[in-house]
Amino acid sequence: MGNRGTLLLLVLVLFSALVASVGAYEYEEEKIEQRTQGEKWFLLRQLHNVVKTDAGSMRMVKGGYRAGSFLHSPMHIGFISMEPNSLFIPQYLDSDLVIFVHHGEARVGHIYRDELAERSLKQGDVYTIPAGSAFYLENRNENQRLRIICSIVITSESMGWHAFQSFFIGGGTHPASILAGFDHTTLSTALNVSTAELKTFLTRQTSGPIVHLSGSHDTNIWTNFIAQECHKKLAHLKRIVNSAEEASPKQEELTWSLRKFLCTLLSRKGFFKRMNHKAPSTYNLYNRKPDFKNEYGWSKNVDESDYSPLQISGNGVYLVNLSSGSMMAPHVNPRAIEYGVVLKGTGRIQIVYPNGTLAMNARVREGDVFWVPRYFPFCQIASTNGHFEFFGFTTSARRNHQQFLVGKNSLMQRLRGPEFAAAFGIGEKRLKRITNAQHEQVILPSSSPTAGDKAIYEF
Repeated sequence: MGNRGTLLLLVLVLFSALVASVGAYEYEEEKIEQRTQGEKWFLLRQLHNVVKTDAGSMRMVKGGYRAGSFLHSPMHIGFISMEPNSLFIPQYLDSDLVIFVHHGEARVGHIYRDELAERSLKQGDVYTIPAGSAFYLENRNENQRLRIICSIVITSESMGWHAFQSFFIGGGTHPASILAGFDHTTLSTALNVSTAELKTFLTRQTSGPIVHLSGSHDTNIWTNFIAQECHKKLAHLKRIVNSAEEASPKQEELTWSLRKFLCTLLSRKGFFKRMNHKAPSTYNLYNRKPDFKNEYGWSKNVDESDYSPLQISGNGVYLVNLSSGSMMAPHVNPRAIEYGVVLKGTGRIQIVYPNGTLAMNARVREGDVFWVPRYFPFCQIASTNGHFEFFGFTTSARRNHQQFLVGKNSLMQRLRGPEFAAAFGIGEKRLKRITNAQHEQVILPSSSPTAGDKAIYEF
């Protein structure tokens, strides 16, 4: 009887151990699946071609709603690449645009209060173009490719069938000009030209939205356009828009976007009346002194108080450089969603769900895009083989006031007291010892792991 009881007890112990191990395995599997799902949500690695020609391309990673989730990413990140001596032809968007020159030099022209403003942009420059404002981009350099990173803000008026919509003022068979949608008789009357001349005018361009400025018959029209003086360029754009405004009332469905554009373009009403007459200048992020710097890295943050045109899109911009193995301390953004683009090196991004579980622990490399929802705790960690640099946008042009969770002058330091100690179930002395163990703030050094421990930044 005793042997039978002992055997039964042993079976129960083994069964309990088996159930516990299965439960632990299922829990680990669930955590791995959760992190994998988080990586799909917060790493934007699926690039979509928006424009592709011999002269350049524009690719984009999309924001938007996540199926089956409360998470909402209200911004797309675009990458524009232009060959030497090329032009992104005149257009306007239904979304605000903030551009950052990552490599090369550019010239941007856009309409500001009934005037054509042209600005030269160099590496590190930031510039804003509001929704509905006609603009073009040009790479005049004969030997250097131009690379631009841009934020495309999804506005409440953005059309639903695309992530954003380009309205090309100039064009032909590829791309089609917005004028091509009008009845040819109506348009020839509005332009006061023959229908035969109109047909040639609307079908001559075949090179695409990004064109070479010399070397082909099809691009001569754009070479001539760029060579004109500012007042002649403006007159050219005005003629196109005025022609559309004089179109037949029967074309109302087709002209709604042009009429809306006209109000913004020629400043008859709307946003620009509230702005100064002088068009905004550029802002160079590389020339700015770091807002925070120590021996482990630096960070720069630009908001509307530094560069007022950011009010147009409601975005901020930032640039961070972490030295080998260092970490941007765990923190939260209480005011904005954050987007980041890795410019140099490799690192890890860790994001935590509100329930205190790890949402993502992903390795990122040059060109990767990530985003972090508002209020979600996160940190960035540089790999041990070099500097880790990333640039990004935030969805608020106001000062972000990041809240750091650990480190000197962090929330842990400010909350230190009997209530905080009780929340962790420890004494105040022990809490004080833990909170004071880290002497650095904002950007933290790589630690020396104790025996048996593995540093989270080693990979």
